[in-house]
Amino acid sequence: MNLTSNLTRPRGNTVLVMGARGRFGKAAVHAFAAAGWHVIAQARSAQDELHLPQVVTLQCDALDTARILAAVPEVDVIVNAVNPDYARWDSLLPPATAAVITLAKATGALLMVPGNVYNFGAGLPAVLHEDAPFVANTPKAAQRIAMEQSMADAAAEGVRSVVIRAGDFIGGTGTWLDMAITKSVNKGVVTHMGPNDLAHAWAYLPDLAKVFVRVAEQRSQLAAFEVMHYPGITATGQQVHAALEELSGRTLKAKAMPWLMMQGIALFSPLLKAVMQMRYLWQRPHQLTGRKLENLIGKLPASSLHEALRAYVK
Repeated sequence: MNLTSNLTRPRGNTVLVMGARGRFGKAAVHAFAAAGWHVIAQARSAQDELHLPQVVTLQCDALDTARILAAVPEVDVIVNAVNPDYARWDSLLPPATAAVITLAKATGALLMVPGNVYNFGAGLPAVLHEDAPFVANTPKAAQRIAMEQSMADAAAEGVRSVVIRAGDFIGGTGTWLDMAITKSVNKGVVTHMGPNDLAHAWAYLPDLAKVFVRVAEQRSQLAAFEVMHYPGITATGQQVHAALEELSGRTLKAKAMPWLMMQGIALFSPLLKAVMQMRYLWQRPHQLTGRKLENLIGKLPASSLHEALRAYVK
């Protein structure tokens, strides 16, 4: 149902998912609802696909904190799944972050944010621990570092928050997988983003969303500001290719990502220019360690690479 007036606070846990129509937002809504939470799903546009038991929808802009607080005065957890236009992070990410911090401060809710590996810069280490140093040598690294620092700074004002860092998403649309790697898989072709023997960090969205639920359930054990890593799936391009072959039941040709051609097109496309800045992710092996997260919630959700890729093979 639509949320048109103040929500009467239900018994049990309540989560506000900001950006509920996005890739991770949808997964979070489903995971929290499946775990018995009362879910408020915020998005700018209609959310018919989110009409689920225990879910109410709130259609408004994520920056309209006054309207959100008027409708949702009490909430236990806020998941920031707002995903601004990739090419306009510099102008959209700071106000979106400020808005969710404002909401968390006003409600006393725990703010949860899906992090990524951008913070570690273009020379990111092969193994990423929570204490690995940040390096702001790319625009996206600087922007994500600033975002997390604003959350850490807000702890002094009573805002509790946690960043759960993960690799590239598997699931939904608008990802490296559907837009590049498997774009032509039904024509018998797999696109390789870089050297096919380099480890790459992936996060299957249903698994990552379950992690958020379980961390939220242990929120009383968290410090004011926490960072944890979710290892997810570590796989090379060769392993992804092999899994896609097994799922499709046929041999697939390998094709290299046309980075040089893209570089030329990027001169006229801000979005493609932003994508090109992330090419290093396919030239550096990297994986995340998750001991800290496992110590908090126990055995981590871990679907197989085949399970995660199944939806990409029709």
